[in-house]
Amino acid sequence: MTISEPSRPERTGSEKAVVGMDTVFIDKLRIREVVQNWVVWRDSGDWERFRNVWHQDGRMMATWFQGPAERFIEVSREGWNKGVNILHFLGGSAIDVAGDRAVAQTKMSISQRATVDGVVCDIVCTGRFYDFFEKRDDVWAIVLRQPIYEKDRLDPVDPAARPVLDKVLLDQFPEGYRHLAYAQTKIGFTVKRDMPTLKCREVERLYAAGAEWLAGGELAW
Repeated sequence: MTISEPSRPERTGSEKAVVGMDTVFIDKLRIREVVQNWVVWRDSGDWERFRNVWHQDGRMMATWFQGPAERFIEVSREGWNKGVNILHFLGGSAIDVAGDRAVAQTKMSISQRATVDGVVCDIVCTGRFYDFFEKRDDVWAIVLRQPIYEKDRLDPVDPAARPVLDKVLLDQFPEGYRHLAYAQTKIGFTVKRDMPTLKCREVERLYAAGAEWLAGGELAW
């Protein structure tokens, strides 16, 4: 005698909604884990695992670099070996998920130690990581990272020291990352001068690109 399993009642609309919410919640957790791994692996020089946060066609935009993620890993490793000192710290995240796509905004700070006009200084820039994510083969990873630079400051490591900055050069950079750009220029980097800041045309363009990405459109950035 064959005993059949009792049939399961069909899920109600509210139960289906709960399942959908659980899926989105899990997706957000997985995305947040990628954001956290980016910082820990990059800042500790764990370059092999750092590759895992990117899709193969991933791109990175920064003040001093714009291009493929693979090249970003290479130049970050080169800088690490030469003693370039850049660290990242994270705050809260707001993540929007639409199917297999997402946009994650994460509060962050960039801390760089460098010699500026003969004085060792710490430069701290606060802002947000604005990340375009996609899930491929059930793996969430970054397609594009574009930081938003909100404000920054420069402090001498020795409080008794006073760097004398070139005001003409300093004023050439946007207010949101002015001191960071100044320091990076002084140590030899070419700095992009139209990056998104807290309130500007570029950040509005970025938000529009994020909305288009979530709606299933092309990545226009």
